[in-house]
Amino acid sequence: MILINGKFQNTVSVRDRGLSYGDGLFETIAIKDRQPLLWNLHWARLVAGCERLKITCPEETLLLDDIEQLLAQANDKYRHRSVIKLIVTRGVGGRGYQYDPAMNSTRIVMLSGWPPHRGTEKDKGIKTKLCDTRLSMQPLLAGIKHLNRLEQILARSEWSKDEITEGVMLDANNNIIEGTMSNIFFVDHQECLVTPSLDQCGIAGVQREHVLNIAKEKGYQTKITEVPVNKLAQFNEVFITNSLIGMWPVIAIEDQRFTIGTVTKSLQAAIND
Repeated sequence: MILINGKFQNTVSVRDRGLSYGDGLFETIAIKDRQPLLWNLHWARLVAGCERLKITCPEETLLLDDIEQLLAQANDKYRHRSVIKLIVTRGVGGRGYQYDPAMNSTRIVMLSGWPPHRGTEKDKGIKTKLCDTRLSMQPLLAGIKHLNRLEQILARSEWSKDEITEGVMLDANNNIIEGTMSNIFFVDHQECLVTPSLDQCGIAGVQREHVLNIAKEKGYQTKITEVPVNKLAQFNEVFITNSLIGMWPVIAIEDQRFTIGTVTKSLQAAIND
């Protein structure tokens, strides 16, 4: 089911700038028992993204009403566990890159079923590969979840084997940044939690922020810094995060192996709680 500007429909204007230029943002939100999980973090990132791109952000109450309206129409399965994808575009406009600052944004709220997984990822861990597709470095867009995901699409097309669950993406300087659909964390020999800096590229995931907050509450040292791909041997544990999977341990990046250690298990238990 889809609401576009508060109305049940499934089409947008061909002149919408989200379609023409990828001029917009999105959030993917887990729903559990009719509640949008980590909503405050999703809302804060959407507001920050709209401010960065100078897009008129819809009122929070409108978005929450849209979500509630979709869930009210859904069956019990969707109310218990489902996914909301929220898209905000700059709106409908004419040709060319210049836009009218006063134009009305378009809001799209979609309800979907919970994605299927094998069910073993969070316990047994996953294997990953290093992607050839590199992330472009653009600090003006770094961190926000804008609509242009072509790099991730190209990276995801690089493997089809079932034993590979996720691809790890690098920047032009051979620094690890993130997964195609996730943020990535490392645990070094001193049990310090390390995650890549996203100042130049990458998405600042809400689950990433949630994990960093929990780690600090539990007394773990945390560090946001560059992670050169040739320094993987200095880490014992690796895991990935996003809003839907929560947290999955990584047992391999290419031929480099990792354990599902105490830090990973501790943080995973806290997230599950």
